[in-house]
Amino acid sequence: MTDDHKKIPAPAVDLYTRFIHGEIGRRAFVQGVGRYAAAGLTATAIIEALMPNYALGQQVQKDDERITSSYVTVPSPDGHGFIRGYLVRPFSADTRSATPARLPGVIVIHENRGLNPHTEDVARRFALSNFMAFAPDTLTSVGGYPGDDYKGGQLFASLDRGKMTQDLVAAARWLKARPDCNDRIAATGFCFGGAQSNALAGILGPDLAAAAPFYGGATPVADVPNIKAAILIHHGALDSRLVADYPAQIAELQKHNIRHEGHLWPDSVHGFFNDATPERYNEVTAKQAWARTLEWFNEHTRTPQSTT
Repeated sequence: MTDDHKKIPAPAVDLYTRFIHGEIGRRAFVQGVGRYAAAGLTATAIIEALMPNYALGQQVQKDDERITSSYVTVPSPDGHGFIRGYLVRPFSADTRSATPARLPGVIVIHENRGLNPHTEDVARRFALSNFMAFAPDTLTSVGGYPGDDYKGGQLFASLDRGKMTQDLVAAARWLKARPDCNDRIAATGFCFGGAQSNALAGILGPDLAAAAPFYGGATPVADVPNIKAAILIHHGALDSRLVADYPAQIAELQKHNIRHEGHLWPDSVHGFFNDATPERYNEVTAKQAWARTLEWFNEHTRTPQSTT
């Protein structure tokens, strides 16, 4: 975490997490933060520090010459009709021979505010690690991510969750079927995206090779027997609600002999991977989780898939 993190009271950080999850409204968030203003740190300063800074969290520029990227639209007949997303490939994969290289695919699923710049940046990071990444925007049917997280959260809350899941299923199947994909895909995501990564594992069965959900809810129990993917779970050890649910999640995976690995990352809160929100970001554990995710996906998307 940043040095400034020590200046922001932990309850204020928790209020921000509750606010972005829709558990409290904007007014309650602002009023709640005001209770923690002290020692020259005003409520306004605390709120500004808690808000995402997407320029700060950008690791790969959109015009980086090492990648090729585009926005594409995918049909989703069982969802909202279609879903738009951000497709990224390493530049070298399409220039070394006359035909594009067939790469493993990764579905990168955003938090509950739409396809914001941080999620697009994560997709570019996967491209630099020789994956083809597709980051869908589940807000497509209401105009897409509006450029503001608060407004994005309001749009998100207006949509049918089941149809959003079907949009993501359509996106995953589209990616897997592309001729420049090696027929093996993985899913990862954050908060809502983590839960949807787990959900896709239960829905797609053998069509998903691996998943690495970050601080997301578990696969619905009824769908766990369908999982054929290798599951890598990331939770912050200070994320009390998900940590409380973690033993049951692991027990279900063990019960059905599903390949899995789980991490409760120390000194890490909900959102610890998001370097655009510095008051939640833990640089040490985020880098460790990212390295393990790349290892996991390399292991399970570049080799024949196990059915156990």
